[in-house]
Amino acid sequence: MEPVYAGLLSVLVLLGAILISRIPVGFAMAVIGLAGYGIVVGPEPALSMLGGEVWSVFSSYGLTVIPFFILMGQICFYSGVNERLYKAVYAWFGHIEGGIAIATVLACAGFSAICGSNTATAATMSTVALPEMRKYGYNSILSTGTVAAGATLGVLIPPSVVLIVIGLQTGESIGKLFMGGLIPGLLLMGLFVGTIMWLCRRHPEWGPTGPKTGWKERFASLPGSIEIVILFALVMGGLFFGFFTPTEAGAAGAAIALMISIATGHMSVRKFISSVSDTLRISSMIMVILLGAVIYGKFLAITQLPFVAADWITSLSLPPLIIILLICGIYAIGGMIMDALALLLVTIPIFFPVVQAMNYDPIWFSVLITVVTTMGAITPPVGVTAFVVASAATDVPIEKVFKGVGYFIGAYLVCCALLLMFPQLATYLPSLM
Repeated sequence: MEPVYAGLLSVLVLLGAILISRIPVGFAMAVIGLAGYGIVVGPEPALSMLGGEVWSVFSSYGLTVIPFFILMGQICFYSGVNERLYKAVYAWFGHIEGGIAIATVLACAGFSAICGSNTATAATMSTVALPEMRKYGYNSILSTGTVAAGATLGVLIPPSVVLIVIGLQTGESIGKLFMGGLIPGLLLMGLFVGTIMWLCRRHPEWGPTGPKTGWKERFASLPGSIEIVILFALVMGGLFFGFFTPTEAGAAGAAIALMISIATGHMSVRKFISSVSDTLRISSMIMVILLGAVIYGKFLAITQLPFVAADWITSLSLPPLIIILLICGIYAIGGMIMDALALLLVTIPIFFPVVQAMNYDPIWFSVLITVVTTMGAITPPVGVTAFVVASAATDVPIEKVFKGVGYFIGAYLVCCALLLMFPQLATYLPSLM
């Protein structure tokens, strides 16, 4: 079999293994990549490659950025940042029409940015926000859809684990990827807020106003959110002005989060042990996925499939914009049927050379496909955050949750359209670094 056809066949086998057998994606990529390498090149070179890549991946200094940022998020989670942040935002916005839902989106954006996990944000904000919205008579479609959609904002607003992994795989600057995702992330947050206001204008009974708090209560709530603002400003400011490398920023963020939590009395030994334990578990899972992606990427490289695909696509008599739209369509469909991180790791070696051949900005492309792929986190059949919210809201069927998040798909599409029309949304801040 020709190497190119072997590479193409491996993609189909990999997708089938992930979708049908539910084999963990990291193991699936590693096994298929190693077997393919052994068939095309030989068993001995395959084993030699395996040993070399295992050492190369797990001895990489740059890889330490992942557990540092995850630890920062877990410390914030166990110290109760999400509840204090929600109460602060609720005090300022809860009294307007749909205000509790708007407060939920803003709190999701703040917490998911620090936490870096869609599912963790969906789970924690479900326990905090859903009871409040139920208490004030919010429609379950709006309330569950708001939490499920808002939980995805952390994939764009830095520090984002997905952008870290893209940077490690493509060699792009992680700091610039963080800055590239900041404006689109805030834009998407604003579009979510606009969606809620539009829904409450059409259906006033869906988002009744909450109790109005006085200025004294509003200012009294600010200390609950100031810690996350300080943490975000120090980490992102240090990255932007060059005081930190991404790895140093992660380490500094974890240390600052720990010091703030101890100083405010919200961290105990038991909570710290739990945060470290969860960090080890999540980091190990991501490391296995990365190792599998590296092995599979080595196999794709020797098959020449990425380069053949790049040559074929660029040879088509289609405008570059149409090709980008086709790639976005593939990512949109792929995001509906498999995990976003897994999809990116499988497909970036194929599509990144295509984008480079067309001279598109790699930072812009990375942010764009992150937005498109993340949309799959709230769309069926995978829709992982929707399922997490449905498991927390046991009285709300999954169909209603998906109906709720469906209203926010338009915000994602508008964000993608604006990124296509104005690439500067993703390239301006990185250009200043």
